[in-house]
Formats: sequence, structure tokens, C-alpha cells
Amino acid sequence: MMMRDVVLSMVSSILLVICVLVGVAFLTLLERKVLGYIQIRKGPNKVSFWGIPQPFADAIKLFTKEQTYPVVSNFTPYFISPIFSLFLSLVVWMIFPMWVGMHNFNLGFLFFLSCTSLGVYTVMMAGWSSNSNYALLGGLRAVAQTISYEVSLALILLSFIFLTQSYNLLDFSKSQEGLWFIWLTLPLAMMWFASCLAETNRTPFDFAEGESELVSGFNVEYSSGGFALIFMAEYASILFMSMLFVILFLGSNIFNIIFYVKLVFLAFAFIWVRGTLPRFRYDKLMFLAWKSFLPVALNYLIFFGGVLIYFL
Repeated sequence: MMMRDVVLSMVSSILLVICVLVGVAFLTLLERKVLGYIQIRKGPNKVSFWGIPQPFADAIKLFTKEQTYPVVSNFTPYFISPIFSLFLSLVVWMIFPMWVGMHNFNLGFLFFLSCTSLGVYTVMMAGWSSNSNYALLGGLRAVAQTISYEVSLALILLSFIFLTQSYNLLDFSKSQEGLWFIWLTLPLAMMWFASCLAETNRTPFDFAEGESELVSGFNVEYSSGGFALIFMAEYASILFMSMLFVILFLGSNIFNIIFYVKLVFLAFAFIWVRGTLPRFRYDKLMFLAWKSFLPVALNYLIFFGGVLIYFL
């Protein structure tokens, strides 16, 4: 019986990873189409029917190109960091709240925080090992930004852990059967979304990839497969953050098609923000994290702690 459970769990994990990778492929297509409409121009529409095979054509082109690397780079970390980055983005999906056949464990949110913290090291390694000033500067920016916003993410998460008294995502599903948390904590939902944008290095917080001054940021020296892996890791993180937002704030019955509609809308919101907002100034980014989000998250945390003590 135990062996059967292990095999079932492994098969479920592989299927989940495949589904996430297919979702990543079509999220890139959605982004290019939506940005095309926002900017009043054509999106990718030449490859077959409505451009649908475009992501697969891009994947074949990127992974069959010659792999180049700087002669003065530190080759081992340079080569490993994109692989490790994608691995972390996929392994964090193991906390997806399936009722059967998955790694459902009670400390799911701690696992999520651990994986996102490790993601900082992949960016730092990629920037430093390229041995390029622009890549290093992009890596340093990304590390400072990610660490800053992880603090507010963890505090917001802790508020909801106080409410539900659990680290398990399944308990969040049960807690929101009557009322979604977004109606109780709208400011926290907006802060969480902004922090997710910063955590995934997306516009208006994309300083790690500032095209205007750093060309491409920490991944400037990457080409072909290495660039594709970094790209896939970013979009897998966007999908994961969208899924987590839905579970935290919008109810989360994963057997209902509405759950996936909400997830796609959140992923669309990431793209919508990219097509609408200009990039922040760096000091304003830090001001937002430490002077705005941190006090509000701390106040909410103290409030929920007080409510918990009162009802206990």
C-alpha cells in the first residue's frame, strides 16, 4: 500500500509539473497578445491558427540555438543558476492543495517561504557569475528588492495564519466556504498583489531587468537554453503567485472551474499592470516596502493577534 501511495504521488507531481509548463507556454502567448492589444498593434498571429503554436516554436528555437557563455564567467554557478531557478519555481507547486495523491503537508506555507527565499540566491549567482558589471548590478537590485518585499509577504501571511490557525492550504479552502477573506482584508489583498509583482520582478518593479539602463539586468549574458530557463522560472512564479492569491483571498475549491477562471484573471492582471504602469524609481520602491507596507502589515498582524487572543 505504501509503495502504491509513493508511485501515485510521483505520477501526480509529474503531471502537475507538465501542466504548469504548458500553462507557462500559453501565458507567454497571452502576454504577447494582450500587450499587442494594449499598445494597439498586432500580437504573434502568424504561426498556424491564431498563433497558438507560437510558444512551442519559440521553445524549439531557443533550446536548439548554440549555447554561448562569457569566457571570463564562473562557469559552474553560471550554468547551474537557471536550472536551479526553474527547479525552485516548479517544486514550490508541490503545496498545490489537492485532496488526494499529492504531497499535502501541514507546513505548506513555511515550505513556500523557504523556496521563495532560496530564489534570491539563484538571481545573485546568475548576476555575479556572469562577470559583467550590468549583470551584477541587476542581481544586486533584485536581491535587495526581493528581500524587502519578502518581509511584508511573510507578515501578511502570518495575519491569515492567525485567522485560520494553520499552515495548510486546505484549511484556507475550508475557512472561506462562507466568506472570502478579500472582503475582510481588502488593503492586505492589494498589498499582497503589489508584493507579488515585486517578488516576481515584474513591472512596475522590474529593476532587475531595467531595459533602459541595464539592457536586460542579471540575465544579460544568457542566451538560448539558459535564457529560456530563467524566462520559464519567472512565468511559473507568476502562475504560482496568482494561484496563492486566489487561495488566500478568493476562496479555493480547486474542483470548480471558477477557481481556474480566477487564477487566469490574476495572471492577466500581471500583464495588464505591465502594459499600463511606468517603472518606479528605486528609492520609491524601497520607501513603499519599508515605510508603507511594513507598518500596515504589522498593524494588521497585531489586530488579528488581538482578535485571536480575545476569542481564545
